[in-house]
Amino acid sequence: MKKYDLEDRLVNFSVLSIEISRSIRSSKEGSYLSDQLMRSGVSPSLNYGEAISGESKRDFIHKLKIVLKELRETYNCLRIIQRTCSKGSETLIEKAIKENDELIAIFVKSIKTLKEKMERDVLR
Repeated sequence: MKKYDLEDRLVNFSVLSIEISRSIRSSKEGSYLSDQLMRSGVSPSLNYGEAISGESKRDFIHKLKIVLKELRETYNCLRIIQRTCSKGSETLIEKAIKENDELIAIFVKSIKTLKEKMERDVLR
């Protein structure tokens, strides 16, 4: 996968998170979950943009871990929304959960690969 493909997927995931957030019914818990989804769902894209400009390999990996952390937080938020206030947006939420799972898998593998490469470089 190319860097720009991943960047586009993260931007599209952010847009999807915004769409879901807009679809949540207005209530105390709906507002809370909507706000939380906006923060954690958009954050991976923004943090990935920052990671690309990492000052070192360690800094890059650290920022990718932040992206992963935000994706995991978003996953739990989506599951709560799915179970409590998803009327009319079930398809969007299912799509977001699927994409979220795939993005998590990509970042877990990327971080693992980068760490292994960094360790090999140190041993040389």
